[in-house]
Amino acid sequence: MSKLKFFALFCIGCLIASCSDNKIDNNPAAQLKVQGSALLNEKGDTVVLRGVSLGWHNWWPLFYDSETVKWLKKDWHINLIRAAIGVEPDGAYLRNPPFAKECLYKVVDAALSEDLYVIIDWHAHEIHTSEAQYFFTQVAEKYKDNPKVIYEIFNEPTDKCSWEEVKQYSIEVIKTIRAIDPDNLILLGNPHWDQDLDKVAADPITGFKNIMYTLHFYAATHKQYLRTRADQAIAKGIPIFVSECAGMEATGDGPINYNEWQAWLEWMEQHKISWAVWSVTNKAETCSMITPDNQKKAEWTDNDLTEWGLIIKNCLQKIYP
Repeated sequence: MSKLKFFALFCIGCLIASCSDNKIDNNPAAQLKVQGSALLNEKGDTVVLRGVSLGWHNWWPLFYDSETVKWLKKDWHINLIRAAIGVEPDGAYLRNPPFAKECLYKVVDAALSEDLYVIIDWHAHEIHTSEAQYFFTQVAEKYKDNPKVIYEIFNEPTDKCSWEEVKQYSIEVIKTIRAIDPDNLILLGNPHWDQDLDKVAADPITGFKNIMYTLHFYAATHKQYLRTRADQAIAKGIPIFVSECAGMEATGDGPINYNEWQAWLEWMEQHKISWAVWSVTNKAETCSMITPDNQKKAEWTDNDLTEWGLIIKNCLQKIYP
């Protein structure tokens, strides 16, 4: 075992301590509902979902496969998976919708077969209202009867998008989904890569049920100031879902900040906030969980996992033994 992986395993015991004290059923009752800032199941109990996000489908379609989903459930013990359907880059949805939907449906169908919650993520950085409405019309018509499907309608609005613009976009896409699916959870983005929750709290979207706002963080970049901002939003009744997070810099690279990742884990557990970690990819960067250029879809040994992959696998296994 390399020194790097030995160090990662040494740190895991510390990192998982905060999330092992609040165990929940790996299969909470299916229908989710939002009450105040809390996510509840159909029995009225608080639900915390924890899992992983696949990388952009257009760059890592290898892992958009039933084998990958089944292995993550069996070995990593996830109860949530996120399908990041890329929108703008070459080969992504806007240029190749059939391939995007082929990748998406394989993951969603496999997740539902495994009784997992699954996030359908419109992985965009800019506003594409009509295209998003068409996309979510199709997926909502296909999956409206399964309460374990979650719609994430805007991955990370950039700092070029104002909250007013994102809010209006969100209202239009929510209306599109609700005309087909009246109940399933919808996740809403906000400007500055899902960090401007203060603007959301000052002017939230009203008139719809079962909506939550996404917060994304990379622990080596986003520290106490962002937790404080989120605390203030929660105090105003804003429901938060961390649909993407990791322990390194916001670039997805650089060293893991163990202290800040631990602080974020403790914060999410304190507030009973669900999370999905970025990402199941094999790129040569810190946030990739699979070793570079590894072509195995599943049945990974520890040697197939990066430092980050080992940390997350062992954390999830500890929460859901």
